[in-house]
Amino acid sequence: MPAEKGSGPRVTIVTAFPEFFGDFLSTSILGRAVKNGLVHVELVNLRDFGRGGYRQIDDYAFGSGGMVLAAPQLQDALNEARKRGGGKRPFVVYPSPQGPLLTQEIVETLAQQEHVVILCGHYEGMDERFVEREVDLEVTIGDCVLTGGEIPAMTIVDAMSRLVPGVVGRGEAVAEDSFYRGMLDHPHYTRPASWEGMEVPPVLLSGNEAEVLAWRRSQAVERTLSRRPDLLARAAIGDYLSAGACLAVSSPEGESRASLAALSALCRVYGLGRPFLMAGDPERRRKLSDESAGLEPAPKIAGGWARVLEWVRRRNGGDRPPLIVEILSRPEEGALHGLEVKRRCLEWGGPVLFHLSGDPEEGRQPVEGEVLLTSLTREPEDLPLEVRAAIALDRFLGKR
Repeated sequence: MPAEKGSGPRVTIVTAFPEFFGDFLSTSILGRAVKNGLVHVELVNLRDFGRGGYRQIDDYAFGSGGMVLAAPQLQDALNEARKRGGGKRPFVVYPSPQGPLLTQEIVETLAQQEHVVILCGHYEGMDERFVEREVDLEVTIGDCVLTGGEIPAMTIVDAMSRLVPGVVGRGEAVAEDSFYRGMLDHPHYTRPASWEGMEVPPVLLSGNEAEVLAWRRSQAVERTLSRRPDLLARAAIGDYLSAGACLAVSSPEGESRASLAALSALCRVYGLGRPFLMAGDPERRRKLSDESAGLEPAPKIAGGWARVLEWVRRRNGGDRPPLIVEILSRPEEGALHGLEVKRRCLEWGGPVLFHLSGDPEEGRQPVEGEVLLTSLTREPEDLPLEVRAAIALDRFLGKR
């Protein structure tokens, strides 16, 4: 029977070997999720749609080669899967070496679909005409060769199920998993506290939740940087910055209330606190104060860098100065790639201050401490200030 709408993801697996999934769908965490109706998985036996007395589902490949799953039988099985999902077109996934690597982002996309059909290939694969017409996504679980698509199908279902509320006991456990925010997980320990001369890190025995959380995030950063630095390209690093981040704007004449409201909204979305607006002219500062009245969070108006840096140090309560990331609107000599900026932000150990100038032509004011330059584009682009800020914050803090 079809699951009630909103009661959990519906997955239909088309396979020539349905018995492969017996223990998988009835054991451990996933078994409980299926039993409790949190996840709905059905099996369609491809052999039920075979042709002839031998219920044939494959045939020899044209031009020599091995056996290929035939399009008519696949189509009949897919039609049955579609019928079980209420008749609407499902999102069809084909585990195949030809597809992109399965990532957490792909899993999250699949979990948002009303009905996912997974087609388990065998032999030399499927008739390409059927794949071209019916498959929405080919995906691989690694650069290796398997005997069929059943193990990848299990991988997909298992990964999807962890995103369903109630499947995993602690909701925060999912958010702490490797890859959920694009970062690797922190190390884990259990009793005994001392084993063969190896001790559990003392912070985990302290009972101080804040210190434990800080340690776990620092360990996740260290592991990602040393083992999988390539992950930083898609990592959401905001939660892993040891002293947080903030946004400062050197605002010239002409910024509207709508622009200032957009900057405040961006700071709210990305958890940056109050934005800093800098203007050297006292009259301009008064005007900025009037234009930003009532915004949430309310911007802090400053005459220059000295005041902003004082506020940042006071807010973070540390001696380490902020790392200033200068967001350029056009390429400049010495500018770093965004991936390198992410790495340095994570290694800094102090607050990170993203700075944009409302006038790309005006020179940067000298400041103490380290300054990183990074460009949003390969070619000069005079984008509105709030657009540049949105691109920059999403690129480096990347809410999922």
